[in-house]
Amino acid sequence: MRVLVTGGAGFIGRWVTKRLLEDGHKVWIIDDLSNGRIENITELMKKANFKEFVKGDVKDSKLLSHVFKNNFDICYHLAASINVQDSIDDPDTTFQNDTIGTFNVLEECRKSGIKIVFMSTCMVYDRAYDDAGITELHPTKPASPYAGSKIAAENMVLSYWHTYKLPAVVIRPFNTYGPFQKTGGEGGVVAIFIKRNLEGQTLNIYGDGTQTRDLLYVEDCADFVAKAGYSDKVNGEIVNAGLGRDISINNLARLIADSESQIKHVPHIHPQSEIRKLLCDYSKAKKLLGWEPKVSLEEGIKKTEDWIKTNPNLV
Repeated sequence: MRVLVTGGAGFIGRWVTKRLLEDGHKVWIIDDLSNGRIENITELMKKANFKEFVKGDVKDSKLLSHVFKNNFDICYHLAASINVQDSIDDPDTTFQNDTIGTFNVLEECRKSGIKIVFMSTCMVYDRAYDDAGITELHPTKPASPYAGSKIAAENMVLSYWHTYKLPAVVIRPFNTYGPFQKTGGEGGVVAIFIKRNLEGQTLNIYGDGTQTRDLLYVEDCADFVAKAGYSDKVNGEIVNAGLGRDISINNLARLIADSESQIKHVPHIHPQSEIRKLLCDYSKAKKLLGWEPKVSLEEGIKKTEDWIKTNPNLV
């Protein structure tokens, strides 16, 4: 197929692009590099079926119209502002990127009649109530402008399925980590902890550290994203992906730190937007896509640590 990946130079976008190329598809990327990095895809751009990298913004509707003249078969829409604190400090930028940008991409998909795979987030959910995990029917709670912008974009995507029968799927991966993730900022807790541990620094935990995360290794995530595009069974659906196991941030730090003395608790920067328990029920993805995660948390942490050690210039 001929495939467009928006945000393809980002952390997850890079791995999705790699998977699509391995599956034999011709791939184009559009990315404004506000969060992504050209270094993430330098190796991929040498592949024969990598067609073009366009440095551009999904808010630029004229540029998008030009890019979509490549007659794509599918669009994986990953371009977004992803930082919760940034969305609190500057909600306008997040709304423009995540909601208006998604609308622009949707319009181009509608004009071309091509499928859109919309990358949402587990951050749209209310906390898990028990150890049964969060299904796609779980209540949403826009606890930050980031989550609110993603929910708004999700609703627009599904409205195009219902109104125009545009093939569309909303995917909600849980907290994804792995090689090529940045080690600064709030998003990559695993990468941040590993980098700080390797440097002998403290591992700083927001609040009491009892909040939990369901951590999904990035290659498992990319497998899920790709399959969501390949299958008609998920058109018009919302689908989760996660490990199906949660871990407290305290225990995650203990798993990574060389010494308990390195672990430090610091005041939370946005306690109002904290989700206390995130645990994924991925049974829908398993049923409709035949997908399930293959990499355990311990194995994924080891893979990520090995990559950070050997690629200090990319972290």
